[in-house]
Amino acid sequence: MKIQMKNAIAELDGDEMTRVLWAVIKEKLLEPFVDLKTEYYDLGLKSRDDSDDRITYEAAAAIKRLGVGVKCATITSNAARVKEYNLKQLTPSPNGIIRGELDGTVFRAPIFVRNIPCGVPGWKKPIVLGRHAYGDVYKNCEIKTPGPGKAELVFTGSDGTEIRKTIQDMSGPGIIQGIHNLDKSIENFARSSFRYALDQHIDCWLGTKDTISKTYDGTFKEIFQRVYDREFKAQFEAAGIEYFYTLIDDAVARIMKSEGGMLWACKNYDGDVMSDMIASACGSLAMMTSILVSPDGVYEYEASHGTVQKHYYRYQNGEKTSTNPVALIFAWTGALKKRAELDGTDELAAFAKKLEEATLGVIEDGTMTGDLARLANPPAKRVVNSWEYIDEIAKRL
Repeated sequence: MKIQMKNAIAELDGDEMTRVLWAVIKEKLLEPFVDLKTEYYDLGLKSRDDSDDRITYEAAAAIKRLGVGVKCATITSNAARVKEYNLKQLTPSPNGIIRGELDGTVFRAPIFVRNIPCGVPGWKKPIVLGRHAYGDVYKNCEIKTPGPGKAELVFTGSDGTEIRKTIQDMSGPGIIQGIHNLDKSIENFARSSFRYALDQHIDCWLGTKDTISKTYDGTFKEIFQRVYDREFKAQFEAAGIEYFYTLIDDAVARIMKSEGGMLWACKNYDGDVMSDMIASACGSLAMMTSILVSPDGVYEYEASHGTVQKHYYRYQNGEKTSTNPVALIFAWTGALKKRAELDGTDELAAFAKKLEEATLGVIEDGTMTGDLARLANPPAKRVVNSWEYIDEIAKRL
C-alpha cells in the first residue's frame, strides 16, 4: 500500500534536461511508493510565453495557499531562446517572479558525500548561503540607447514630489539599467537570515559594497544592523554566535580561508554567483539544496542549477546523458518532508529521509554520474547515465 499524503504540494515543472529527469524521478522514485498529491503547473518556457506569465503568478499563489511547493529548473529567455522557441517576447525570470511574490529568502547548502572531496580543503563544515530573493537585476528595467543623450534617474512620489538625478551624459550609444529594492523586503531578508542562523546555531555574515554603492548597498548594511540590534542581538549572545558585517570582496577572501560553518547572507546577484561557487567546490552544481522561505513560513524547494541545456540537445539526438539528478531529488524530498511536518505524517517524512539516504548511498558505494566520477576518491567503480543511477536508487527503496 502506498504512503498517503493529507494535503497537496504545488508542483512546478520546468525545461530541457531537468524536465526530462523530473518525470523519471516521479515515475521511478516517488509514484511507486507515495500516493503523490500535487497541484501541477507547467512552467516550461513555451507555456509561460503562451500565458504571458499568468501561469507563473498562479503557481506562486498556489505555493502560498498550500504552504509548500517544489520546482524544476526553468529557462530565463534571451534573444537566442526567443528564436529557438518562437516566443512572442523576452520572458522574465520565473524564479524572480516567484521570489518577488513570496518575498522570501533563498537558503542554499552543499550536499556532502564522503567520497567526493571538497575543492577547498579548509572547508570542514557546510556553508549555508542565504540569498536575498527580491529585486536587483532580477526585477530590473533596461534600455539600449540609440545615440548621444542624457540618462536620468527619476522618482515621482505619490504626492507628486519629484527626485531627479543625472546618471550619465552619454556621448554615444550605450545601455542603461535601473534596479530597485524595498526596505520591507530587506528587513524580511535580515529576519529570515538571523532566524535561520539561530535555528542552525551558526554565525551570520553579511557582505555588500557600501563603500561604492553608498545608498543602495549601504541601506542593506544599515537595515541588517538595525534589525540585529533591536530583535536578535540578545539571542545571538545567549547562543554564543555572532553577526558579522564586511565588504563583499573581503567576505569572499575570508570565506576561502575559513573552515565553513556559517550562514553567509548575500544580495540577490551575489548569492546567485557565490552559491554556484560553493556548490562547485563541494563537488557539483547538482550537489546543492535550495529552499525559498517566505516571512510567513511558506517553503519552496528547487534545484539550484539550470536546465542543463547541452545535455538536453544530446538527449534530443538519442543519447542517454550522465546528468546528475541529486539536487532535483533533494528538491522533492525537502518538499515531502516539509509537507509531512506540517501535516503530521511521519511515514511520509521517513520515506523522504530514506530516499535521500539511498540517493547518497549509491554514490558512496562507487556508482555515480560523470560529474562526480571526475572528483571521486577513491575512484568511481561505475560511471552511469542518469537513468541507470535512478534505477540503482530505486533498487534500494
